[in-house]
Amino acid sequence: MSNYIVESLRKEIEAFKIEIKTEKVGRVLEVFDGIAKVSGLSDIKSSEMVTFSNGEIGVALNLEEDTVGVIILGDFSKIKEGDEVKATGKILEIPVSDSILGRVVNAIGVSIDGKGTIKAGKTYPIERVAPGVVTRQGVSEPVVTGIKVIDAIIPIGRGQRELIIGDRQTGKTAIAIDAILNQKGQNMICVYVSIGQKDSKLRKLQARLEQGGSMNYTVIVSAGASEAAAMSYIAPYSGVAIAEYFMDQGKDVLIIYDDLSKHAVAYREISLLLRRPPGREAYPGDVFYLHSRLLERACRRNAKYGGGSITAFPIIETQAGDISAYIPTNVISITDGQIFLETDLFYKGIRPAINVGSSVSRVGSSAQIKAMKKVAGTLKLDLAQFRELEAFSQFGSDLDDSTKRQLERGKRAVEVLKQLQYAPVKTEHQIVTLYALTKGFMDDISVAKIKEFEAELVDYSERNAKIFYKEIKESKMWTEKGEEQLKKAIEDFKSNFVK
Repeated sequence: MSNYIVESLRKEIEAFKIEIKTEKVGRVLEVFDGIAKVSGLSDIKSSEMVTFSNGEIGVALNLEEDTVGVIILGDFSKIKEGDEVKATGKILEIPVSDSILGRVVNAIGVSIDGKGTIKAGKTYPIERVAPGVVTRQGVSEPVVTGIKVIDAIIPIGRGQRELIIGDRQTGKTAIAIDAILNQKGQNMICVYVSIGQKDSKLRKLQARLEQGGSMNYTVIVSAGASEAAAMSYIAPYSGVAIAEYFMDQGKDVLIIYDDLSKHAVAYREISLLLRRPPGREAYPGDVFYLHSRLLERACRRNAKYGGGSITAFPIIETQAGDISAYIPTNVISITDGQIFLETDLFYKGIRPAINVGSSVSRVGSSAQIKAMKKVAGTLKLDLAQFRELEAFSQFGSDLDDSTKRQLERGKRAVEVLKQLQYAPVKTEHQIVTLYALTKGFMDDISVAKIKEFEAELVDYSERNAKIFYKEIKESKMWTEKGEEQLKKAIEDFKSNFVK
């Protein structure tokens, strides 16, 4: 019996292996306003995830000589002085998978729409170096927004970064939502990042996208107004990590950051709490880098590096139209153009309230199909001249005939470019309308009847200019035969239209 016990003990001893498990453990020195000062984590990386003893997650942001400044992604009220903090060795990452489409998630990728957990395929780091110049290719394919004034005058291409800027309540989010609605059937995935918005606004937006059948190709990343500033700071980076997951599959992605003004404010709050020195308008000196490293991740990759693209629509809110403030000028210098919305135009009933003179796309007609280039070529100049003449004509009564003609054409152009919210217009319909406008077919139609003329003309031409429509859809440009058919259709329609 004793031999049996000795033998079994010997086997146990031989099988016993000492496993050394090392953990980097620190202690909370103080905790306040979503920030924890931690000691004892001397060997930690910037942006590394840490876990608190109550299960909350934090991110190491300030690496100081004796302490580490950690932002807490969750409820900081349950963390107290003296609590244990463990370093994970991982840079902050979020779970990504195809099943995230159609869902609403928070800044760390956890579902908040009540539809159950999202099956995670893999994780992506939220901070990533932007693709290099060698991996990119020029922007040449359009992102069709369905908004006439944008598609015709301020075209946006796949892989571009186009800023939407203006005062509050001028329709910035409306443009972004219309662009998402218009991506149905365009082979584009959309990511909408909501930063510091009210939950009620987000629910309305989600309902609108569901109603338009757009949620099945959209992901909403939300950091609500009631959440900690840390979540608003993380949210855009989480959004672009999701976009990169789809781009790595060779897909095209449209990402909207609504809005980066609130993002900068959240970062300012965190930075000041971490005792970083404030600079201009109390923002820390690295606030430019905050947005540049985010927006540089939008690009169009070439086929050798897997293709795919990320198109970014950052939104910035201005105060009383001041685009020379710190954050607006920063983001203007990072992006490839801006769509400037003006309060005065909005209240005049010109909606979308886009100031064509101040708005620009640095990609320009490279992001337009040939047919759109042809009809919209002179439209921006015509509108800019109309605005000048309109101001001048208020002071002078005697105007020559050519000036009067220009003014009348301008009034009709403004009327044509007005558009209701949630009513995107197909590219071929835009081309027909702009063709009729620029070729003078609308010059003798009264301004009050322009909208009616436009709607009925599109309907009539679709039935009676089938060759023209077929050419636009197939070869992106019309032939003489197609143009003749369209001209005849417009003339026939106009002869029966009550002006």
